[in-house]
Amino acid sequence: MTALTDITALRDRVSRSIVGQDQVVETLIVGLLADGHLLLEGLPGLAKTRAVKSLAQNLAVQMSRIQFTPDLLPSDVTGTIVYDESAQGSDKFRFDPGPVFANLVLVDEINRAPAKVQAALLEAMEERQVTAGGKAQPLPQPFMVLATQNPIEQEGTYPLPEAQLDRFLMHLYVDYPDKSAEIEILRLVRGEEGKKPSAENQRLPAEIIFQARTEIHAVQLSATVEQYLVDLVLATRPPRDLDDKLAQWIEVGVSPRATIALDKCARAKAWLAGRNQVTPDDVRSVAHAVLRHRFILRYEATADGITANDVVDRLLEVVAIAG
Repeated sequence: MTALTDITALRDRVSRSIVGQDQVVETLIVGLLADGHLLLEGLPGLAKTRAVKSLAQNLAVQMSRIQFTPDLLPSDVTGTIVYDESAQGSDKFRFDPGPVFANLVLVDEINRAPAKVQAALLEAMEERQVTAGGKAQPLPQPFMVLATQNPIEQEGTYPLPEAQLDRFLMHLYVDYPDKSAEIEILRLVRGEEGKKPSAENQRLPAEIIFQARTEIHAVQLSATVEQYLVDLVLATRPPRDLDDKLAQWIEVGVSPRATIALDKCARAKAWLAGRNQVTPDDVRSVAHAVLRHRFILRYEATADGITANDVVDRLLEVVAIAG
């Protein structure tokens, strides 16, 4: 598996520049392999943007960054039709692509822009194209949106609607590093001061990503693991027949996109481990990131301090593996 060797080397290179956030790096790689979009949520300064930049620097792809602000317009994201006086003939109108036309699109503070701008990403994320002037403009491949948001700032923000949250393959919480990692971060940044960016960075060709995705598609799920995966999803809609606590916590269960996402991510995890068969542990390892943003909690659960992570923990506790 040449692709596996190359992807493992990619993960190791990214990990060297993102200290104490191994789960973030692993999720970035899984999202890339599973051909999905990621939402990274965490406090400022926890290396969310750095992680995305590090991934892009190690790939032979184009990256763009969009800073979402309240005055942003949809055309600032997707592009617009412009009049070109210098054009020959009658076709003087042309499409001027926006920053979404890149392989890796970093959307910083996605909840800072109003709904009409957030919605401008919907077609791009789902259909991998932008429609302008009645024509579909295909986006480059691979294409991946990596959005960040700050969980503590509510003033001047626009919470993402459920329809757009569901477009994200995984929702990752980025937490504080531990003490030893904090020391490593200090030394890493101190060592980078005054150094020029390395020109010898090994940039992985996009063809390797496509090859890896082909191999992942061949990874198998047994009937038992497949049933377990589906049971996790069905346990959220409605959960009252399975568990009283889940019934008290969940208002709206997850959509079939959750089933598809669990399947894709579990197969990517198995492939990264060098296996051609998915295990229940592969499903459990991605369950939090895949499910936490897809169901809606009841008001009473939120008032009692129940979090999405608590719900997924309970799901993994009460849903048994068949047989």
